[in-house]
Amino acid sequence: MAVTASMVKELREMTGAGMMDCKKALTETDGDMDAAVEYLKKKGLAKADKKAGRIAAEGVVTTFVSDDDKTASIIEVNSETDFVAKNEVFTSYVTSLAKQINEGDYADVAALNAAPSANEASETVEEYHKSMIAKIGENLTIRRFAKVSGDVIVSYIHMGGKIGVLVEAQCDAPSDAIKEAMKNVAMQIAAMNPQYVQRDEISADQLAKEKEIIVDSSLNDPASLPKPLLNKVITEAIEKKVWSDEDIAIYEEKKSNMNFLFNFLSAEATQALRDLAMSHKDEFLGDKIFTGLVEGRFSKHLKEICLVDQAYVRAEDKESVKQYIEKVAKENGVNFALKSFVRFETGEGLEKKNEDFAAEVAAQLG
Repeated sequence: MAVTASMVKELREMTGAGMMDCKKALTETDGDMDAAVEYLKKKGLAKADKKAGRIAAEGVVTTFVSDDDKTASIIEVNSETDFVAKNEVFTSYVTSLAKQINEGDYADVAALNAAPSANEASETVEEYHKSMIAKIGENLTIRRFAKVSGDVIVSYIHMGGKIGVLVEAQCDAPSDAIKEAMKNVAMQIAAMNPQYVQRDEISADQLAKEKEIIVDSSLNDPASLPKPLLNKVITEAIEKKVWSDEDIAIYEEKKSNMNFLFNFLSAEATQALRDLAMSHKDEFLGDKIFTGLVEGRFSKHLKEICLVDQAYVRAEDKESVKQYIEKVAKENGVNFALKSFVRFETGEGLEKKNEDFAAEVAAQLG
């Protein structure tokens, strides 16, 4: 059967494959369109498997919210380059995944991959995903997703998909004003990156761990130690000859104004003070001044990681997010409370691809 230009065009539109690849597929299958699609998919899968070893650390975060604002999904799909992350074919594909997640029930990425694709009923999500890899020409990774249900949910996308946020609230009469307040809180979450809604979500073990970190970080910051404790470890460093003669001389010269001492001490001398302070950990924890320092830092840390305790960034005064929500609830005469949030940031925790096109070309040449 003769292969016509219109056949090539049709196949190209169906698969997104290159013109010459489409012509070859039709020639190999004697013009059978379905067989040609299958031929290209098989070729595409081989290319996709080859691309799977590449680092996909760019990409996009997308959300999908139901019409009644009671369910929503958020998904991160990674690509190799930021250029592809802005490609309309890619972003439309990710949106379709978010919609499928919102309308389905999937325990994890593996379960989603094994499910029938909403884009192509004859394929699984994983099979369709591999065809998208072939079509787009980069490794793509469905990294993570979440689905949230509640009285009312809003979403916020920052920087074109670099950060995505879902906020769930309890409200007996969610209005536009309530949703606007939730959108403001979503922007706060995107900017300030809290870890919890409120303190009672933090387990006793996690609280103890967080406090231990504050204690150790305080001991490892000798410049901020209470003066009696700092003098103790400095005296010990000198008496035990841990410090060099040069550092001792610097100390003698600067001790009348300790604020500048650590600008002149060697890195080795400062590290020695850290080690000595850590060796006195149990003793220093019995010092009221030191424990007061730790408690102050711990309280500040909790305000940073708990959403409702954070200072509301859009407030003209110093009201907290909790006070802002309470004010909105009172103004609208409703019961209104934040329940949960999900925040995804594209590529967080992933190694970025190191682009070295010269090295890549050299490798391909031999």
